[in-house]
Amino acid sequence: MFDFLRRLMYGRYGNDSLNQFLMLAAGVLFIPWIFTRWVLISWLILALLILVYFRMFSRNTYKRASENQWFLAWFMPFQRKMAGRKMQMQDTAHRYFRCPSCSKTLRVPRGRGKIEITCPHCKRKFVKKT
Repeated sequence: MFDFLRRLMYGRYGNDSLNQFLMLAAGVLFIPWIFTRWVLISWLILALLILVYFRMFSRNTYKRASENQWFLAWFMPFQRKMAGRKMQMQDTAHRYFRCPSCSKTLRVPRGRGKIEITCPHCKRKFVKKT
């Protein structure tokens, strides 16, 4: 069985980040479909799954790789922002503030009371409670 799958996928594109995103989108759309049973949602889920399998079994690997690169260029800023937010939530030793003037994120030690924070980028000073 494993050898059959290996021979089937030989020369084909396989799975990538765009396929995973499309599968996740189909899974998210499946939840409202369970409650509403709208035909439009079921057709959209079916179209996403067909697109995933088309991309997975495609032999035009250059085209599929360029599609994936386009998706990653579009998606990576969101992914980096979410990773940064997750890191901020896990950091219990610091508080994070936005500079009112330049909107840069500043990290200050937690538990210092009211302190005057100086932005290293624009040199603006503001007072916050840590």
